Parts: sequence; structure tokens; C-alpha cells
Amino acid sequence: MIMVELQQVSRRYGAVQALAPIDLQVRKGEFVTLLGPSGSGKTTLLNLIAGTVAPSTGRVLIRGEDVTHSPPSRRELGMVFQNYALMPHMTVFENIAFPLRVRRLPKPEIERKVREVLELIRLPDVAQRRPRELSGGQQQRVSLARCIVYNPALILLDEPLGALDKKLREHMQLEIRSLHAELGVTMLNVTHDQDEALTMSDRIVLMNEGRIEQQATPAQLYSAPVSVFAADFLGTANLIAGEVSEQSDGWVTLATQVGPLRARVPAAGASPGTRATLVVRPEAIDVVRGDTLPLADQVAVEGTLRDLIVLGSVLRYHVRTAGGQDFVAQQQNHRRHADMQRGMPVRLIWAAEDGQLLA
Repeated sequence: MIMVELQQVSRRYGAVQALAPIDLQVRKGEFVTLLGPSGSGKTTLLNLIAGTVAPSTGRVLIRGEDVTHSPPSRRELGMVFQNYALMPHMTVFENIAFPLRVRRLPKPEIERKVREVLELIRLPDVAQRRPRELSGGQQQRVSLARCIVYNPALILLDEPLGALDKKLREHMQLEIRSLHAELGVTMLNVTHDQDEALTMSDRIVLMNEGRIEQQATPAQLYSAPVSVFAADFLGTANLIAGEVSEQSDGWVTLATQVGPLRARVPAAGASPGTRATLVVRPEAIDVVRGDTLPLADQVAVEGTLRDLIVLGSVLRYHVRTAGGQDFVAQQQNHRRHADMQRGMPVRLIWAAEDGQLLA
């Protein structure tokens, strides 16, 4: 079942096209994240679905019903904000009960539902506290509970974790993912945080300049970007520009400033003379001493180790080639890398299969 459908929806503010005409579907029970930089149109798109902004063109459908011109109160959705939006003069119980009282539910049913949802968010003992007496993570869980308690068909999350510190944000990502799995409710999340999108989402809709750049599962989006923007925005990527000099047997040779590099022919094709960019993820690269020779199915680039950063169990290498191309490589922290020193010549080696060519 399609929970949300956008048909050629756009939004213009005077001469500014905030959102180009797009089509999008969100399935029932799916967790979809709108990801992109500031000004990419993701918040505009969320507001169009919420009904706080009217589209310039197109239609918005929720559960098959055209709600393009319906107010937010008619759309059966809940919204969670970055600033929690809890009422400070009310207790936690009263904050969660508020949407049920607006709907005039009987008092016993309100009490039952609030207690159930407090158990669900694992905060049964804070019912009589005020929001100011809670931590940031607890306040965000109460904000979620206020949405969940009245069973909305759709929950919209507007950068809900942006105000939390890194450790608490990572914890809440798992909390929300767990709640989503338990409830099976449809959630649409807006964020510019890549880790949040990768951790929480069933599908990521990557936006750029008011358009959908790519939409896919987190794994697909990371491993098979369709554009340089997608490769560069999600995670860290080594981007090597060049020109196709040769193509044969499903492989191409790319002439670059670091030398000829082999890669698989992309789906779009790449005839000789085509400008292209090779994408290599840091974890695909092995950093070895400069006298180490690659195997026949590997690609090798020579450079100088500029920096080595220890990130606990992970080592991050920064290498610069003679031509000025910078590379980032990332490996597990093994003892065999302990003799790597800044300024020493190294060789970057990766399997030719691990490089993706974007023509």
C-alpha cells in the first residue's frame, strides 16, 4: 500500500524554484529519509506533505486521498520537531495526553493509552515530571510518544535529533529505529546527517538543488552512487577525474593525473574520449610500503603519507600523489601498520572491481 504519493509536486517562491516538479512514493510501514545539504528542498518537501505549505503545481495524496488543499488537521499525521515542542507548564503525562483530550477520548482510555506509550518508550516513572526535569533524550522520547499515542497514519520527523550531543544522538537513532520496527508506522525523516540517514532508513531520498538526485537503500546508495554529487555527499569518497583512453572486454582504462587506472565499464557506457570520474571508497584502499607490488587484478597509485590518524579501532591515512591528488584510506588498526610514518613513500592498492566509474 502506498501511504504517501507526490505527483509532479513543485514549490516556487517568486522567482526562486525551491522544489522542481518531482514524483515520490512512500510505502506503508516504510522509514524514508530525505537527505541533502541546506537549500536542497528536503524541508520544503516535508512541509508540502504536512500541509503547512501549498504546492505550486502537482498533487499530494495520503492513503490514496487527495489532500493537496487539506489543512494539516485533516491529514492524520504526527510531527516531531528538533526543539521537542513540549508544553513546559504541563507534566509529561499531560503533554502526551493532550492530543487525546483534543479528540475527546474518555478519561479511562486516555490514562490507559498514555501509560502504554510511556512503557513503550521506557519512561514509565517520569509521568509527573515537567519537561525541564528531563534530559534531552528523554524529552525527545516524550515528543515521540505524544505522536505515537493517537495512532497517526504517518509520522514526520523534522531533524528530530539535531539538538542532541553525538553519543545521545547515536543512542536515539537506535531507539527510533526500534520503535519503528515495533509499531510498523510509516515515518518520513528530514536530516542532513549522513550517519543518521544510513542508520535509521529503509530508503534514502537524496536531494540536490530542489531535485531528487537518487533514491535507494542505504547500502545501494553508498556502494552504487549514480552521480559524483551522490558519491561525494554520502560518506567519504576519493574522486579521480580523467578521460577514457581505452575500452575492451568490459573494462576501461582511465587516463588521470596519477596515471592510467582500470575500472569496469559503467552502465551508461564510456567510449574513448569520454570524460569520467573514478570513485574509490577509503575502506577499499590498502596502504602499503612504497616497494610493495600489486597483483594483476589490482590498481596501484604511488604517493607520500601526509598524515595518519588513529580513530580507535580504525586508522585513517591521508596520502598525496606527486601530481597533487589527495587520497583518504581507512583500515582496521593492525600492528602491521605501526611502522608507517609521515613523509614516507607509500603505495595505494585497491581491487579494480572496487572502483566505480561515473561517466
